[in-house]
Amino acid sequence: MGRKKQLPILRGVTITDIGSEGNAIAKVDEMVLFVPGMIPGDVVDVRVTKKKKRYMEGVALAVTSPSPDRITPPCRHFGVCGGCRWQHLPYERQLFYKAQQVRDNLTRIGHTPIPAIDPIVGSEKIYGYRNKLEFTFSERRWMTGEELESWIASKESRKEGDPAGNAASESQKEGGHAGIAAPSHSPAVGFHIPGIYDKVLDITECHLMSEPSDSIRNEIRRYALERNLPFYDFREHRGFLRTMFVRITTGGEVMVVLVTKDSHANERERLLEHIAERFPEITSLWYIINEKKNDSIADLSPVHFRGSEYITEEMEGLRFRIRPKSFYQTNSPQAAKLYGIVKEFAQLKGDEIVYDLYTGTGTIACYLASVAAKVTGIEYIGEAVDDARINARENGIGNAEFIAGDIRDIFNEKLFAERGRPDVIITDPPRAGMHGDVTLAMLRSGAEKIIYVSCNPATQARDIDILSEGYEVLRVRPIDMFPHTFHVENVVLLGKKR
Repeated sequence: MGRKKQLPILRGVTITDIGSEGNAIAKVDEMVLFVPGMIPGDVVDVRVTKKKKRYMEGVALAVTSPSPDRITPPCRHFGVCGGCRWQHLPYERQLFYKAQQVRDNLTRIGHTPIPAIDPIVGSEKIYGYRNKLEFTFSERRWMTGEELESWIASKESRKEGDPAGNAASESQKEGGHAGIAAPSHSPAVGFHIPGIYDKVLDITECHLMSEPSDSIRNEIRRYALERNLPFYDFREHRGFLRTMFVRITTGGEVMVVLVTKDSHANERERLLEHIAERFPEITSLWYIINEKKNDSIADLSPVHFRGSEYITEEMEGLRFRIRPKSFYQTNSPQAAKLYGIVKEFAQLKGDEIVYDLYTGTGTIACYLASVAAKVTGIEYIGEAVDDARINARENGIGNAEFIAGDIRDIFNEKLFAERGRPDVIITDPPRAGMHGDVTLAMLRSGAEKIIYVSCNPATQARDIDILSEGYEVLRVRPIDMFPHTFHVENVVLLGKKR
């Protein structure tokens, strides 16, 4: 067997740009080199990890000369947690690269002419802006480099004085990832390490959500460790505590949902009682039993434990009920700006028939109902449609109707015959974009305008390329919903070609 070719270490590489997925870019001998975690202006030594004909990938070994743009991240977990990759980049520069990402995707993937892009809408709050965070329990905690060195030193010390203790440590180390796994019983509550399904970074603080999110998570960890409640083991598919999420409205209402296996029922009751007593500000407390191997709760039934069965978010005079499985834009103040852009692009006069695809809990449909003749929202998640109908009823909206089902099976000529052909279509699909059948149905609909809201400009550009057969891009406006991440929302107005 031949020896594996040794990939090089490149010295003094200058980062020049940021590309898709937030990866920094350099040019080396006319080849593109992707280096995660760096920013333009950094000069770094890079170990190449992958080399193809047209590009290379690598990891930075050292920053020999930091970019003049570099700032100090406030979070102690930065660099290990993958949630906020851009905390070291000033916010105005984050906005610049997000707008550039939109432009590049629309021109390189969309292959359709676009007008000058409207200025990106920044977020007034760049910390504490999220209204929901989900945390994972794991029996195996991810160790940082410093923690690993300390653990190895401790192990070596035990080896000299206690061979039996060292043997136990060796057995605990088995099953680790690249030597950076904590001993087998070292539980964590936090976020998955990017790209590693069974390792979780223990989080003590997260600057993306306001209190009492940190306090609730940290108290649940303390209580669980004190009572030896088993955290979930992703490899063995055993344990008790699996995930939890916290939601906080702009009005200060708090929802907590704890997800466990169907074991230790008495302990679950005690834990929930403890949290309810310790945090009286919790408005709505739930739990979900998950016996599956995956963490999805879409097909599971939440159980109400204490308080209200929902929390309420307010926006532009409208009130929206939020239950455990409800979708609501994660940055509430920016959601109002996003819907304002949609309304501006639609320019409704009051006599239009509007279809809102991927309507979720009907927030956009309800927001536009006052300036349209009729709005029909379509959504494949039944519980979301139930919430949408409640939201419309409680806001006194009588001209918004909602249909549950697969959009590609519903959005067709039969629907148009029953409810009228669309004048305006709003679409806000998931990151994967729209199914091809939906895109073709939009082309055949004859709608004068299509407003495409997307959290993934790449799939948005792909779909617009298909829609360009009958529509032209009239306006583009990015909006930042997630400061310190590479994600960007984008709104595109398409008009029917004449």
